[in-house]
Amino acid sequence: MKLYAATLNFRPIAEEFSVPTEFLAELHQEAAQAVDRYQAERRDCRDIELVTIDPVGSMDLDQAVCIEPQGEGFRVYYAIADVAAFIAPGSALEAESFRRGQTIYLPDEPARLHPAEISEGVASLLPEVDRPAVLWTFDLDERGEVVSHAVERAVVRSRARLDYDGVQRDVEAGTLHSSIVLLPVVGKLRQASALRRSAVNLRLPSQRVERRDDGRYELELEPRLEAMEWNSEISLLTGMVAGQMMAAAKVGILRTLGPADEKALRAFAVEAQALGFDYQPDQPVGEFIAGLDVTTRQGMAVMREAQKLLRGADYHVLDGEAPTEQDVHAGVGGYYAHVTAPLRRLVDRFATETCLAIATNRPVPEWVTTRYDELCEAMQRSGAIAGNVDRACLRLTEATVLKPHVGDTFTAVVLASMPERNKSRIFLDEPPVLCGCTGSPEEATEVQVRLVDVDISQRTVTFEWPA
Repeated sequence: MKLYAATLNFRPIAEEFSVPTEFLAELHQEAAQAVDRYQAERRDCRDIELVTIDPVGSMDLDQAVCIEPQGEGFRVYYAIADVAAFIAPGSALEAESFRRGQTIYLPDEPARLHPAEISEGVASLLPEVDRPAVLWTFDLDERGEVVSHAVERAVVRSRARLDYDGVQRDVEAGTLHSSIVLLPVVGKLRQASALRRSAVNLRLPSQRVERRDDGRYELELEPRLEAMEWNSEISLLTGMVAGQMMAAAKVGILRTLGPADEKALRAFAVEAQALGFDYQPDQPVGEFIAGLDVTTRQGMAVMREAQKLLRGADYHVLDGEAPTEQDVHAGVGGYYAHVTAPLRRLVDRFATETCLAIATNRPVPEWVTTRYDELCEAMQRSGAIAGNVDRACLRLTEATVLKPHVGDTFTAVVLASMPERNKSRIFLDEPPVLCGCTGSPEEATEVQVRLVDVDISQRTVTFEWPA
């Protein structure tokens, strides 16, 4: 059963959450006139055969990768768009980026962090053009563990713009681009690396609103392709090394997420055991999560419950003090910093500049250190807005898609049951909807539920069980 919504207007959501979707003419002009402020510092690395891997149609390309054999191990090159080269401290573009914080994705018009002249132009790592970049180089041993690393300003030239679906097809056909033929090997090794084994790496299917060619909208589940997971490991590797650099230098801005406490782990163990899994609270939860098959009802249900272990993400400024256990990011298994998406996230530009200074034994520029606290505020504020906008767009689409089907019965999987409240959390396979339900059927079972009410103005849907 495929359910679609007629053309939807997401503009009221943008207005409700004060999301700016356009730039003033003077900002476009400033962006169009921006030139590389660090051109003289760059090493010529155009001989490295980098490629980008992004969703189909993406133009704001933050990262490019190339992996080569290195003895018994590997050399990983990871080029990141050098946005700081085009946004001068004290400029109107900088002020606007602090106001926005990050790109916020509405289904019909992304509210970008930077004008298109930068985000889809001179800073984007588009194929077959020279681009300024911050180049990370990692030497890994045969187990995928980091032996050495370096970071520097460079000029690079991407060879191809690849997408996840195409890379996955190439993996299955044995025709991967030569620059990433080792990506599956390195990705799997990194997933099994010492720090990553302790991470709680959630792999829940992600709902998204997809605009069709005919103008209608469809709710889809974004597939968790292996190519996505392997490419993500290269980004995580970079962020972890950046975090370790900051922790050692006692300067920078870490992305933090505290580990689950014993009470939460015990509760999770009870839930996992109830769903048929042999898990004890003294086992490494990361290893358990990594082995789950999320295509099964039980796997999906226990992965959903694992979300409770990852709460309270924040940023922490290091100002000469050593980091503590509270500064670790439990989702990646170590110290972590955002440095790989500067076209879409404000903090990455400043965190990258911090790492460049550490790598060359220079003081971190004052235009960076004096903005750390503002960065935290901007990221927390914009992160909350982004989450609210994403949920509102999904809820609006769900309500619009389901409105004509009030009274119909749907098949659902029970993700969580709360008998004391006569409520449950369910997942509809088609259309893919995660929502609440009246009634408390047994967890991890397949049940029939009835859609009893839809309120488009409030963006709510109401199901009940028994149907």
